[in-house]
Amino acid sequence: MIARLAIRSLLPAIIPLFIMTAQTPSATAQDVADRFDKVKVRDVISRRFTQQEMYGWLTPIVQAGTVRITSAGTSAEGRTINLYRYGTGPVKVLLWSQMHGDESTATMALLDIMSFLRAEPGHPISRAVRDRLTVLMLPMINPDGAERFTRRTAQAIDMNRDAMRFTTPEARVLKSVHDAERPDFGFNLHDQDTRYTVGTTRQITAIALLAPATDETRADNAVRLRAKRVAAGVATVLGRFIPGKVAKWDDTFEPRAFGDNMQRWETSTVLIESGGWAGDPEKMHLRKMNFVALLCALHEIATGSYERNDPAPYEALPFNMRLAFDVIIRNAKLQTSPGIPAAIVDVGINVTPGTDSTEVVASVEDIGDLSTYTAYKVYDAAGAELDARLVILENKLTAEQLRSLLPQN
Repeated sequence: MIARLAIRSLLPAIIPLFIMTAQTPSATAQDVADRFDKVKVRDVISRRFTQQEMYGWLTPIVQAGTVRITSAGTSAEGRTINLYRYGTGPVKVLLWSQMHGDESTATMALLDIMSFLRAEPGHPISRAVRDRLTVLMLPMINPDGAERFTRRTAQAIDMNRDAMRFTTPEARVLKSVHDAERPDFGFNLHDQDTRYTVGTTRQITAIALLAPATDETRADNAVRLRAKRVAAGVATVLGRFIPGKVAKWDDTFEPRAFGDNMQRWETSTVLIESGGWAGDPEKMHLRKMNFVALLCALHEIATGSYERNDPAPYEALPFNMRLAFDVIIRNAKLQTSPGIPAAIVDVGINVTPGTDSTEVVASVEDIGDLSTYTAYKVYDAAGAELDARLVILENKLTAEQLRSLLPQN
């Protein structure tokens, strides 16, 4: 009778976890996606924000006791880099974001994940992760770069090429956390150029994955194979929401990169790079996709279900290829100078924000046959002639000049 009562008292804790574990991965992913708008950090409306703003958004979550906070070190300019800890389980998972100061999509998702854990403490995912994992989060590990929204640190160094010398204090912080915690799994969270495509499909890459190699042979060992199984789960989840828009990076070994070295240091590591999404320059949709993918991955690690994943969905992903522009003008007539025969060409143009946030600067990147390329905006000139004074390789265009080139059809 006593044993029966003991079992009965455990049922409220066991049944929700069993139900979530028994769900298909797609059902779990949909459940997480459906909760996003309710739990996301609503104050985050732009991908440009400072560490001070981020810490302000995290204050209620820390005060609620959802995560424990410790200082992991300081940046070159003296900004404190905080480590956030959730759960007390035996398996440790380290997630770090914004090594490059202008790559903030996953930082937003980490804030949303902590908000989810606060808002939904009884959710089966929260409970499984809390009981079986110790989750360690280093959002915005390059706060000086984030302050300027630039790639490199205040010392002008790419910290993701500083995993050998550890010249930067930020690299030393990441290495010290790894050495102190010895995480079993890692997630290296970045943004990539928005002009990559999923192989030759002409689909813009929304998210690219990589289970990095541990050496030049690129052979699998137990650590990398675990990473591939986790990456396969991430690829499967993302395939439900953004089918055909997930790629993988080439796995050429980079001895200075943190992802490759984390794998060497026996932390099964997955790189997740957020790319482009049409009509979403602030990357709010990809923020949601990171939220869903990471929570589902943590759940798979917590339940051990990742072990059943076939690496094939990851291995089958097309490679990331740079086959896109922001704008392509097709079938345009171009006469580069008098006496030179005119030609029908395509013109590839990229657009970037200027130094003034209201200004746009464009650059002519390629001229010729661009039939194998795609673009966010494609215009058909239908044989109309372009101003040859503007259509010069690497020529910089003002917003007004760019508008003058675009067909008005």
